[in-house]
Amino acid sequence: FAVLVSMIDCVSLLRWLKATLPMEFGDVDYIQAVKFPNGQSNPTFKITCSNQIAGKERHYVVRKKPSGSLLPKAHQIEREYMLLERLHAVRFPVPCVFVFCEDENVIGTAFYVMEFVDGVIFQDTLLHALPPKQRRKVYFELASILKQLHSIPLEDLDLPSEFIKPNFFSRQLHVWTKQYELASMLAPKVNEFEQLSKLLRKKKHAIAEELCLVHGDFRLDNVIFDPHTLSVRAVLDWELASTGSYLGDVAYASLAYHMEPTSIAGVEIPGLKGVALDKHHIPTESEFLGMYGLHGRPAAWNAFLGLSALRLASIAQGVYARSIQGNASAKNAGMIGSMCHTLSSIGLDAMSTQTDDDSNMLSLISTLSTRAQELHRRLKTFITERVIPMEQAWVEAVQTSADRWSMDDESILEDLKADAKALGLWNLFLPDVSGLSQFEYAHLAELMGTSLLAAEACNCAAPDSGNMEVLHMFGSKEQQKEWLQPLLEGAIRSCFCMTEPDVASSDATNMECTIIFDKESNMYIVNGKKWWSTGAGSPHCKIALVMGLTPNSAKSRHEQHSIILVPMHTKGVEKVRPLTTFGYDDAPHGHFEVHFNNVHVPPENIILEEGKGFEIAQGRLGPGRLHHCMRAIGMCERAFDLMCDRSIERKTFGKRLAQHGMIQDMIAQSRIDIDQGRLLVLEAARVLDASSSKVARKLLSMAKVAVARTAQKVLDRAIQVFGAAGMSDDTPLAFMFTGARTLRIADGPDEVHLLTIVKEELKSRIQKKMKILSKL
Repeated sequence: FAVLVSMIDCVSLLRWLKATLPMEFGDVDYIQAVKFPNGQSNPTFKITCSNQIAGKERHYVVRKKPSGSLLPKAHQIEREYMLLERLHAVRFPVPCVFVFCEDENVIGTAFYVMEFVDGVIFQDTLLHALPPKQRRKVYFELASILKQLHSIPLEDLDLPSEFIKPNFFSRQLHVWTKQYELASMLAPKVNEFEQLSKLLRKKKHAIAEELCLVHGDFRLDNVIFDPHTLSVRAVLDWELASTGSYLGDVAYASLAYHMEPTSIAGVEIPGLKGVALDKHHIPTESEFLGMYGLHGRPAAWNAFLGLSALRLASIAQGVYARSIQGNASAKNAGMIGSMCHTLSSIGLDAMSTQTDDDSNMLSLISTLSTRAQELHRRLKTFITERVIPMEQAWVEAVQTSADRWSMDDESILEDLKADAKALGLWNLFLPDVSGLSQFEYAHLAELMGTSLLAAEACNCAAPDSGNMEVLHMFGSKEQQKEWLQPLLEGAIRSCFCMTEPDVASSDATNMECTIIFDKESNMYIVNGKKWWSTGAGSPHCKIALVMGLTPNSAKSRHEQHSIILVPMHTKGVEKVRPLTTFGYDDAPHGHFEVHFNNVHVPPENIILEEGKGFEIAQGRLGPGRLHHCMRAIGMCERAFDLMCDRSIERKTFGKRLAQHGMIQDMIAQSRIDIDQGRLLVLEAARVLDASSSKVARKLLSMAKVAVARTAQKVLDRAIQVFGAAGMSDDTPLAFMFTGARTLRIADGPDEVHLLTIVKEELKSRIQKKMKILSKL
């Protein structure tokens, strides 16, 4: 047989292949090895094997360790081979591997053989080779395949126990700092690297992680794409794979957004910083994160960006050290010495920029208990990775359902609920169940407000949460067993019937619906009209908490109302119509007008006792208003993110929206308003934890008014920045604005809460004055 002379001993290689895999290589009489030009780590060769007589030709890839003395634990291609086997078995797109050779006598070092995957590899981050309209597709596929990797259950990969290790951030920091130190025994030390390493060491103890398989070197030029469909055919280069945080890969893949395009010693750095991305049809960093399923940049984002830069800097130092030894894989390795300095500086810059979480300094996450912090991290991940990506699919499922009020398929929401239960993110609103204080839950409620589905997915949505609080605090054991337990399990839903169409319900004493006890039948008889009964349209709504008048001339006007449990299937309960809010009917739950026509209910269904309606309602509304406010803050944060991203991406009159003074004012005012509102709500939560709804009454009213107005203003500004798109359903802004405007009326209009604030302020002053006068 014939060979083409190359950097490896092809004669020896072919002899070994024929002996080891005769079925695959037995007919080969010609072999050619050509080294792939890119790559500074493990030499990789395209192997062409042919049978010249038969005219057949096949291609393979040989990947080997570098020659010479190597740093400890570097170039572990045996781990890479093992992972490729496991990943191929679970149908993740990687090359199929054939055989691993430990015998260094064959071609000088250990190596393995894998299939050659034909396709295209993009090294240019701006994708100039593609038509502009196809470029976003590449980044979408890149983010999607990375998400697919991180979603593979570790148990499915059957990895060796020694491979699965916690503390990814700390391990990576230690490994790459150690590699740098060893390389620096030959290459000059770099001050910027040592500063970056020191800064990251301070951060490592605050990093919380959930384990998944991390690629370790995930970037555009390690992925083979189909040249026609641009789908991913194979992900390459798994030498650095480990178990750890998904952020390790996502931050590394996003590092180009923090690097300016430049060339160092002939080495191109494919940066995107300072590039007009919209002109090139390349997604922004925020859009790329959204493609992956992240809404905003997580709290640990900067730390992982810094770690990514440190790793590259360490590799650059190692390549430079190998060039000094004379065993570097690439010819230009000796020219790469300055890259460690440049990459370390990029890491330091990334560490000093604000993340989306850092800009929200008033969230006070670090003041929460360890458990609350863990729940916050887990909930944020769940919402960004699972819930928000499913919002559009849920909207489409509702719109295309044959009956929007019964829903053909609720699997999207039910799957999210199952995930929330499994993650321990269920019924977080109820202190006696979750163990959280109102102050702690307020931070979680804010996260839920960022999504249209999150609160319901976690069984924390109104009106169920308030109704469960009522049954928990005031319900009898029998009522709790029959209704509270299935509500807590998420098996049923409920509604609260208080507001009436024929009277001004802002003054609840105007209520006309009656709950009269009939001695003859030994039943309560409910008669009246209610509307804006949220959730009544749901096919799962099985119970209504109805507030009505139980006349008793011997009692005060605030002791003549009661709340009674009315099963929705009871004769005389009529769901008249769904109401719309600015055109939205909120199917499949909705806000219904419900009539009660001589509805007979047993006496054991009265909650607490007759005349306790206002006491119960106030106990329900205190925490409930707080939860509404914090969800509204979360809604504001999402609108704020959208507004900022839009202002950076869009141009008018020759410059970006963000460069116009009017837009800058909108953004600044919104940041101020949101953070002020958050502080007010958290103070109300703190007082509520320390005392009661009655003591916290003024603060609750202040928060309710301030946050509702803030939400309306922030949403209005966001819509204005989006222009016509903001008025459409192409973004969630129009729907969110509806909720924001509704909040100024729901749970008591602004005017009633302002009256409460005035009364509390003047009452305290009058009491002080009277106390002083009594001493005169």
